[in-house]
Amino acid sequence: MSLLKLCNVSKIYNQGENRIFALDNVSMEIENGEFTAIVGKSGSGKSTLLNILGCLDTPDRGEYYLNGRSVEHLSENELSRIRNSTIGFVFQSFNLIPTLTAFENVELPLKYRGISKNERKCLALSALEEVGLSERARHNPSQLSGGQQQRVAIARAIASQPPLILADEPTGNLDTKSENDVIRILKRLNQSGRTVVVITHGKKLARVADRRITISDGRITH
Repeated sequence: MSLLKLCNVSKIYNQGENRIFALDNVSMEIENGEFTAIVGKSGSGKSTLLNILGCLDTPDRGEYYLNGRSVEHLSENELSRIRNSTIGFVFQSFNLIPTLTAFENVELPLKYRGISKNERKCLALSALEEVGLSERARHNPSQLSGGQQQRVAIARAIASQPPLILADEPTGNLDTKSENDVIRILKRLNQSGRTVVVITHGKKLARVADRRITISDGRITH
């Protein structure tokens, strides 16, 4: 059974005479444990696709199945629980809270899940160690390089040990060394059993994926 399955999914904006299909009858499957890169030009529909895969948005047509379960009729609370328990998100802009330390940024989502203080500490420190930043746990984002901030963001995404990582241009703002660091981390996470889906313009990141899906004008071309 596929972890992610889209069946004839469309997402339409400006529904009326001037309809724009951000996604147009898209069907695809991603298996457990795959490392998949979604590539395409700006405006091709990549981010819309990722938002639907991450249960941040819903299709206007078609069906999306996550781990065999249709998400169509789930309530917002149920979708939120799925996002919290199943999916780790990584974004190009890091989205760290500047007044919190690296440790506190990683720990914060665990608080929202009601995890005990001692367990939160173990999970957050373990995640920071996994991305090679345990010695930077008490530093604020302003004291970290861009690459280090992105690694903190990855630690935050994996702290609750979700089976699925969704990353939107995770190396887009990074220098070459930091890009290589993030690619190695994502590859290692995949090798440890997590399913990784990345949106990327970067050829280097796309090359390390098991599979590349190209999207153009809202349609998958190959």
